Amino acid sequence: MKNEETKVTETKKGKESFAAFLSKTADASKKAAAGIQKGAQNLAEQTKKNMYEQRMKHYNPLFPDQFRSEDFRLPNVIEIVDDAVRKNIDVCEGAIGWLDTVNDVEILHLYDEWVDESGINFAPKWKCDCIYCVDQFDRNKYINMNSVFGMANEERLAELESIAYSLGAKMCSVEIVESDAELETKKMSAKAGGVVEGGASAHSKNASKQSGRIVSYFNGSDTPTRPTLKWFAHDDNIKGLIEMRCSDANSIKSKVLVLQGSSTSSVSRKIACAVDKMVKVKGSMSMEKQSMKEHSSKLIYEIEF
Repeated sequence: MKNEETKVTETKKGKESFAAFLSKTADASKKAAAGIQKGAQNLAEQTKKNMYEQRMKHYNPLFPDQFRSEDFRLPNVIEIVDDAVRKNIDVCEGAIGWLDTVNDVEILHLYDEWVDESGINFAPKWKCDCIYCVDQFDRNKYINMNSVFGMANEERLAELESIAYSLGAKMCSVEIVESDAELETKKMSAKAGGVVEGGASAHSKNASKQSGRIVSYFNGSDTPTRPTLKWFAHDDNIKGLIEMRCSDANSIKSKVLVLQGSSTSSVSRKIACAVDKMVKVKGSMSMEKQSMKEHSSKLIYEIEF
């Protein structure tokens, strides 16, 4: 009888142990399932985060707090664009534009609705879908690339006239000489051994042409004043003229100076090439072509006292 009771007790304990085992197994399964679910959620969230960061990197939006930050520096080139071009892109919501790089030149694409609030001065008055380059004398002023060369030329001529007037000149003239550099390429043919047929393969041709002479007459003065310089502030020829006129009691009576366009160029070739790539312009109307022409031009400055 006792043995039977022992067997019953052991059987009962066995069932309880098996039940406990099943319970633990179920708990472990639940925990494992919960862990898998959490892991899947974490993976999904991380994937979503990575995709968001990739879109942020791709679109590179600029937000108001970044723009107003003391660490932010305006790029040398700004394009004014319609905000509708990125209206339905989530990472661009609340942005004032975006930044990108063209030919190693940083570009700010500024939404037209944010131009006035930006506080940037655009000359002439800003227009949508236009590209502007920073004024090298005023970092808060940007000039339309279609006007930059003409405006710079007018300012240089006006400054030379103002210099003559301040120094008490009776007459001054400015002759603009442009130099066109062309590379003429001829067909080359080579035989085995590197022998070239047909003579010279290429040569550079430089042609200078005059494009106008501007003459101004004044009453003249024996009490010269030092002019305010902008474009020619670092030109040794102009500074030397001013010193001779102001320091030696009007000893100089006339002077002819040849001023190189490269010393007062308004736009670098690098920026000009970047703008050409943005608007896909080539040939004689390209910014690069105009920049090269400006760089190679000369101003023949004649002054009489």
